[in-house]
Amino acid sequence: MSVDIPARPGLTVSGSPMSSPLQDVRGLAQHMVGHFVETVAPCGTLPDDAIHGDVTSITRTCLELAVGMLDGRDIPEKTKRLEHAAAQWAREGIPIDTIQHAIHEGFKIGSDLVMGNAMSRHLRQDGPDGEAALVIAAADFDNIMDGAKMVVELLDRMTTAVALAYVRELRAVVSEHHTAVHTLTSALLGGHSTSTMARECGIEIADSYHVLALSIPAHPEERDPTLDGAVVARRKLRRMQAELATRHTGKVLSLLSVDGGTVLVPAPQISDDQLDELIEQLSQAARVPITATLVPATPQQIPDAADQAHELLDIVQRLRLMRGLFRFDELALEYQLTRPGPGRDHLGSLLDPLDEHPELQETLQTHISNNLNRQRTARLLHVHTNTVDYRLKRIGQLTGFDPTEASGLWYLRSALVARTYQEG
Repeated sequence: MSVDIPARPGLTVSGSPMSSPLQDVRGLAQHMVGHFVETVAPCGTLPDDAIHGDVTSITRTCLELAVGMLDGRDIPEKTKRLEHAAAQWAREGIPIDTIQHAIHEGFKIGSDLVMGNAMSRHLRQDGPDGEAALVIAAADFDNIMDGAKMVVELLDRMTTAVALAYVRELRAVVSEHHTAVHTLTSALLGGHSTSTMARECGIEIADSYHVLALSIPAHPEERDPTLDGAVVARRKLRRMQAELATRHTGKVLSLLSVDGGTVLVPAPQISDDQLDELIEQLSQAARVPITATLVPATPQQIPDAADQAHELLDIVQRLRLMRGLFRFDELALEYQLTRPGPGRDHLGSLLDPLDEHPELQETLQTHISNNLNRQRTARLLHVHTNTVDYRLKRIGQLTGFDPTEASGLWYLRSALVARTYQEG
């Protein structure tokens, strides 16, 4: 963003332009760039053509802008050139703190030259013992003070121009990448991906993927009547997307809403045993416990795998299992039990004796969801563990299947799966 500064008289000291020490723009620019390479660590890693090309050129532009302002001339095109350079640096991935640090280092050199020259013109060897004394005329003093203010103004102008252009370009780059990810992910999930599309998106299609179906619960603040729930939900989603982008740049493809969605993780780049950690990281970013299911697939199998993963996620939610990542082999039995047919109908009927005892149904559901942990079940139901034991015993008496024995529990769990789908 270029801001025009009203024309004003040039600043002088003892009749000479205050900008005099900066007039040798080319030589001073080379000196500054050499200083950058020595003191601004990342600058030393840039290739020679960048150092002697763009960096030196922009340093000259900044010096010309400084000379112009000290001489009372504004040069808007110089600011525009600085903005253009900042945008290019953003696209090339040069850290903004490196750019700003280089600008400040340049200002230290320039300020020392300008102010040092101004002060040296007023040193007089007229002290009582011949030592140097500083005697400044009123007009020069005002100009020196104006010069100091202008240095701050110029620094503000440059850093603002760089920051705004850098962030604007970075947002555009992120938007482009997000659009590319969205396009390719949609194509993979729809079974329409092609190598041409992958090249156009700039994202390589992996040989195989971990297909994850995610359920993202509401953040507690989404239900806070004093807050805008939609804003809280969007912030939750953005934190998750930022986590994926930061830790797995260019690797993970996703289509997510505030409630959940699908994530495609390239199998060659992220191993299966790292996926539990990934879900934990996303949960920490979202600040809610995320539930996910996993089905492996080749690119051609992704549409069916995604459907299967979301069916498994539905099973996990119906059974109210503990949060975390569930793989297909952990839910294969439950998945098969959900297929329509007489077997499912029969299993569901095993719980008919509990229809008149909702507290027993709730106890069975909670106990199985908590992996048979009596203490946790009692805590969630707000009852004593002895009450849990009594209810489990009554369930065995009414259904004929003892939930404290492996065979009885197998039938009751299977019946619970079938019943949830019959009711659904």
